[in-house]
Amino acid sequence: MEKYFPRDLLDEFKKWIPRKEILAVKGPRQAGKTTLLKMLQEYLIGEKKVKKDNIIFLNFEDREVLYKFSQSPKEYINSFIGGRTKDRIYFFIDEFHYLENGGRILKLLFDIFENVKFIITGSSSLELTGSVAKHLVGRLFSFNLYQLSFSEFLRVKSKQLFNVYQEKNNLLKEFIFNGRDFEAKTDIFANDFKKYYEEYSIWGGYPEVTKAEDYETKRIVLKNIYETYITKDIIELLRINNLSKYRTLLKMLSNQIGSLINYNNLASDTQSYFKEVKRYLSILDETFIISILTPFFTNKMNELKKNPKIYFIDTGIRNFLINNFNELSLRQDMGSLIENTVFLQFKINLSDFLIKYWRTLSKAEVDFVMERGNEIISIEVKYSALNKERVSRSFRSFILGYEPPRAVVLTKGFLGDMTLYPTKVKFLPVWYL
Repeated sequence: MEKYFPRDLLDEFKKWIPRKEILAVKGPRQAGKTTLLKMLQEYLIGEKKVKKDNIIFLNFEDREVLYKFSQSPKEYINSFIGGRTKDRIYFFIDEFHYLENGGRILKLLFDIFENVKFIITGSSSLELTGSVAKHLVGRLFSFNLYQLSFSEFLRVKSKQLFNVYQEKNNLLKEFIFNGRDFEAKTDIFANDFKKYYEEYSIWGGYPEVTKAEDYETKRIVLKNIYETYITKDIIELLRINNLSKYRTLLKMLSNQIGSLINYNNLASDTQSYFKEVKRYLSILDETFIISILTPFFTNKMNELKKNPKIYFIDTGIRNFLINNFNELSLRQDMGSLIENTVFLQFKINLSDFLIKYWRTLSKAEVDFVMERGNEIISIEVKYSALNKERVSRSFRSFILGYEPPRAVVLTKGFLGDMTLYPTKVKFLPVWYL
């Protein structure tokens, strides 16, 4: 197995390295942020011929490092630079969110040290895009690094299938982004893709879980992530006082993926209150545990009034919470689990689009509505045995009402085309995404 799992974000990162701006990487703990920095270090040394001494790693989880830095940031940075004013020096700062007043301090250092490139990481979007970003307007470029996408997962599992996947995925993206049509041909690798997609849906994309060879090791890794990051670190970072309520809420949410969230019901069942539940959900969203999906409306004010849906950022953690790692054919939650997996691929791979859902008072519903400017694309997930092109009444109702230029039905392997004027509808396997 390779030393590091290839990450798509690395290529994006390389584009911004020559610039002065600070780069921030946000994402869940153990999703690979530190590894990304090590890969970046190897790139700088190997391809850009940067001296190893000109790349400095700091980790603010180390309390001694954090203390010294916070007492005198300028002096601390200078202690590494010495008299090297002509060399470009790279500071990689891991878990930056532990530094109080980090944004103000980083702005000062950015203005003082012309020859320094700062790259920071953090496990809290709340900290890095809130308290830090407000001091660094125009000086900070921010990126999200999630667990492995299906593309990255497949690259680890099978180079052959990954090559095939790239071709299929490019066709889907060209259709979604640019409306470029294509003929969907019978896929001779369908069963192979299905096997890996279902494995990915069950265990999620944490690199250490993907690396593990057996059931028990995978489960222990997920247990460790849950007990350290999700319960311990987040509670300390964001000062959650009632651990029991927090854990109960997590368990309840794990049984409601893809469903409408009722704040009052959650408050009642956790013996909490409305504002506290909303705060916990916001924390879980900002720390990359869940993602909150709001409804699609043409009247934007209505979006604030309707209940959201939630999905987990990692399906392995979700399945750990409900203690179910059974294969999909044995599960009652197969549909919602695949829907969660599809959502993650949209979030990771199609970040140009806002992701919404659509639901009417009469309970007609479309799983996902992708929104980019004035353009909308409707997406339905049907992980069942289709044998011909057909859409649900709700999906048809949305298309007739909003007339999106394109729509996609993601299937268990079925391929096909239909037109609901003026909308072109493609039926494609979920693993194309």
